[in-house]
Amino acid sequence: MPNVPDHVPTDSLPGAVVKAADALASAARDGIACAPVRTLLDDGDIEAAYAVQRLNLRREQAAGRRIVGRKIGLTSPAVQRQLGVDQPDFGALFADAAVPEGGEVPVGRLLQPKVEAEVALVLGSDLPHRHCTVVDLLRATDFALPALEIVDSRVRDWDISIVDTVADNASCGLYVLGASPVPLSGLDLRSVQMTMTRNGEMASHGTGADCLGGPLNAAVWLASALAERGDPLRAGDLVLTGALGPMVPAAPGDAFHARISNLGAVGVGFAAEGDHR
Repeated sequence: MPNVPDHVPTDSLPGAVVKAADALASAARDGIACAPVRTLLDDGDIEAAYAVQRLNLRREQAAGRRIVGRKIGLTSPAVQRQLGVDQPDFGALFADAAVPEGGEVPVGRLLQPKVEAEVALVLGSDLPHRHCTVVDLLRATDFALPALEIVDSRVRDWDISIVDTVADNASCGLYVLGASPVPLSGLDLRSVQMTMTRNGEMASHGTGADCLGGPLNAAVWLASALAERGDPLRAGDLVLTGALGPMVPAAPGDAFHARISNLGAVGVGFAAEGDHR
């Protein structure tokens, strides 16, 4: 992440929000994970956590980064129960966080990377309605792609609650998109099968139904939530709809390959230690 400017106004924000944002921004900049920020915010105050997220997003945009879409997190009911929440969360995707399909993540780019396979959607029109429907989403979506999300946490040891991950831009890291777009016509995303290998061995598997009952359900939730906040999804936006199976830790030298039935395959590698190209 580039150095974030300090001139983004914070006078109207609670001091705890600014402190939490500063801690996460410093962790990303310095490459040293921080303590959980929930200790700075009221426990369970998700709106304060989103205020932290928005502040750091504004800072990064002021530094020249470009938002190109959104990601959905916490789509697994098991993970929701673990964190004591009953809804997903979301974060922003930056253009410079894209890794080419088959590319390699440099050593030190991320702090604590984990990989998960997802369905990505690319929109062809806006979704401004506060009560988005599946029909709205189907009409607005240009195509789907297989994707890998490389999640990361600026919080030490992934010691996170819902407040920590929301504040930390939904634990966004990097992402990889497959190369062959597939139209949604005739495609049942609930029934797709996902398999992901790490270094040639099975590491994760799941189905479309494992993502909030189906990736379209997750995307409808996101579209409605963002429209409610006055920041709707727009034509051209990329949406990562959520993990189809368990996330898998990544280490230097690892290679990941995922295949999602009817969508295709996508892969990424992690540079080995000592390789600082």
